[in-house]
Amino acid sequence: MQISLKWINELIDIENVDLNYLIDKLTLGGFEVEEILEIEINNQKTITLDISATANRSDSLSIQGISLEIACLLNKPLKILNYLNNNCEWKQKIENLSEISLAKNDCSLFLGLTIENLTNLTTPEWLKQKLLASGLTIENNLLDFQNYILLETGYPFEFYDLDKIKSISNNNELSLNLTYSKNKEKFIASDGVEYILDDSILMLKANYLPISIAGIISNNAVRYSKDTKSLLIEGSIFNSAKIRQQSRSLGLRTDRSARYEKSIKNTNLIESCYRLVSLLRISNPNLICKLYTIAQSVPQNLISICLNYKTVNKVLGPIKKSEKMNDRFLSVQTITNYLERLKFNYIYDKNNSIWKVTIPYLRSDDILCEIDLIEEIGRLHGFNNFLTQLPQIKKIGVEDFSYQTRKKLTTCFINLGFNELIHYSLVNEKTYLTNETKLINPLVKDYSNLRSSLLPNLIKTVQENLKKGNFTIEGFEYGHIFSGDNSRKFKEKEHVAGIFGGITTKSSWADSSKPLSWFEAKGKIEQLFKKLNILIYWKTYRTVKEKNILHPYCTGELYLTKGTSLGIFGQIHPILSKKLNISSDLYLFEFDFTVLQNQIQKNKLAIYDEYSFYPKIIKDLSFIIHNDISFNELKEILYLNGSKFLTEINLLDEYRGKSIPKNHTSLCLQLIFQSTEKTLQTKEVENIINNLQSLLIKKFNIVIRS
Repeated sequence: MQISLKWINELIDIENVDLNYLIDKLTLGGFEVEEILEIEINNQKTITLDISATANRSDSLSIQGISLEIACLLNKPLKILNYLNNNCEWKQKIENLSEISLAKNDCSLFLGLTIENLTNLTTPEWLKQKLLASGLTIENNLLDFQNYILLETGYPFEFYDLDKIKSISNNNELSLNLTYSKNKEKFIASDGVEYILDDSILMLKANYLPISIAGIISNNAVRYSKDTKSLLIEGSIFNSAKIRQQSRSLGLRTDRSARYEKSIKNTNLIESCYRLVSLLRISNPNLICKLYTIAQSVPQNLISICLNYKTVNKVLGPIKKSEKMNDRFLSVQTITNYLERLKFNYIYDKNNSIWKVTIPYLRSDDILCEIDLIEEIGRLHGFNNFLTQLPQIKKIGVEDFSYQTRKKLTTCFINLGFNELIHYSLVNEKTYLTNETKLINPLVKDYSNLRSSLLPNLIKTVQENLKKGNFTIEGFEYGHIFSGDNSRKFKEKEHVAGIFGGITTKSSWADSSKPLSWFEAKGKIEQLFKKLNILIYWKTYRTVKEKNILHPYCTGELYLTKGTSLGIFGQIHPILSKKLNISSDLYLFEFDFTVLQNQIQKNKLAIYDEYSFYPKIIKDLSFIIHNDISFNELKEILYLNGSKFLTEINLLDEYRGKSIPKNHTSLCLQLIFQSTEKTLQTKEVENIINNLQSLLIKKFNIVIRS
């Protein structure tokens, strides 16, 4: 917002205030000065400031509003304006006017008035100078008056051509009402675009003719022009949430709707309306004005907040000593003075040093609790006038078990070659899942749902990385997922998920590069749980929620020993991989973090055997075996018959080739023998090996290789 210091000086005396001091006060008070501009108007230089205010301070988005802030920050009185005193008759008259019905809580105040005998639409010279100083273009028509009143008071008035309304509706009388549009109703706006409305759009109608989408844009058929001789002026206060919802629904945002979105209050709407009529009457002394209708909802109850002196000192801390203030902390009198400068009514409890502060309606949106009041006190005193002290911390936090579990899991994932990924918890509608939780009031359509799984974002990340030439993306993510049902009972859970594979690697130097197989990927997951000391078992999973993401025949569900579901693991769906142009050899998993955490917490400490002081004897056993025999069955037989000295079995080599019969595999096993009581003899171990060979030949019909 660009403000002229000359204009500000009409409301508050800042003529002798140093410019740098004023800028520092505004910046520390929460109004950042973006730029200092020097504009020449009629051979006179005018200094203007480009100021940005925070989103919750809609009361300061006008010359009057920012003047109140400057007066408060500088502790200066406001000048009394004549038109503020001349509108008293208006407030008395509106009490007897007819009311229109307000649609639910979408409008808190509506004021309509008609203006006739408009003969001169020329903009006064002094008004032009103020608009130029504020960075606006001069139109020399009614738009200049609209812009001026918006700049001065912050209220966006809408103008309609009264003669056009009466002509189109064939009615010289005028009746106004706020109502909702019909479904698929067509509306041609003043920007020339036709909009298709639904039954949630609030409309302003005159003689049953839609003249505007409430708070956003007027009807093209009743817009004013240079030939307009009579006006219908609408001054209203609409609900900010309703305006935002309508703007998103229509894909339309105007200067007027942008002002309503910031939640303006109806505190000075009647005074602003009187000011507007006074401006029009300057060049039109015979102006006929009629306050036609007004409607007002039930006024909002003012809230009271208790402000504790001890809390103020605890939050703001000690102050810098000066010639005027020798206290260590802000005094009670100083805080009381700041509340009076803010125009806050209060009752002070001297015994308990507590103020009961009543928040004015104008500040009811941004001051909601005690800390907001403390911020206002710090803002007026100047945050630079408090001592900066670092807290004395004896202990930096405590790692709860959730954090310990996360740290342990992260270490395991990193050891497996994964990188941690982070995604937004809001997703769009196209996530290949059918039960996403839709938001009623999303910011944008691309983030209109709460995710019900971490997998879609992981797949999207792989796709985006492949487009940029990064072919080795394997990662994991911690995140919250959301689910709900028709009874609108929503649940939030923390999950951990990951994606890997999709690249060709060599398992040995003699092999050719090949992608990760399903069993190798499954082994990687089993390796993870082995490191976590968690025993799991697998079941075939019939995908329901993830049916468009995971392969229907290459997906399994993981369970704990007591039957608790842990999560899923599977290969990406081939149709989806083809559609996204990514590898079909990608593998995904998603586990319930809470279940993992609870199981890790329940795990007992490992019991270790004493280390044997006697040497190991290592023997290799090579043979050809049929593919139908599982490796687990083979190991079980060897352990049962290898005597108590067989401590470990390792697979050294697996080979299939031309020299190996069809449907057979050549295996080389490493058998490790060790005793805790004596030194084993080679002959003793060879006898055990011979017995094992005979057993395997008899049971599995193996062929021993030399």
